[in-house]
Amino acid sequence: MRLLLDEDLSPKIAELLRKKGIDAVSVHEVGRIGLSDKSHLEYAASERRCFVTRNRNDYIILTRQFFSSNKPHKGVLIISSSHRFDDFSAIAKAITKYAAHYDKPIDYLFDFV
Repeated sequence: MRLLLDEDLSPKIAELLRKKGIDAVSVHEVGRIGLSDKSHLEYAASERRCFVTRNRNDYIILTRQFFSSNKPHKGVLIISSSHRFDDFSAIAKAITKYAAHYDKPIDYLFDFV
């Protein structure tokens, strides 16, 4: 599973994921800070990456828009607000556990960890 982490998640999480063998990059690392949510999702799709965010509400809307207009993307994984935003290790662990079950490319995944 290839991942792109939103700017609302620390790039340290991407580093932790890579140490666990997961192909993860942060928008911070690829110079995409401050862009629109739509732009992030389009970029993730172009890179064949599932987008990971805490921004639940906006990405529910965007996923529906992409689906209704047949715009492909590789999914959105929402990090639950039950995870403290600064507990990078716990977030990386939850993503790692999730990714172990979804190692094949998929379209229109929308799920929570």
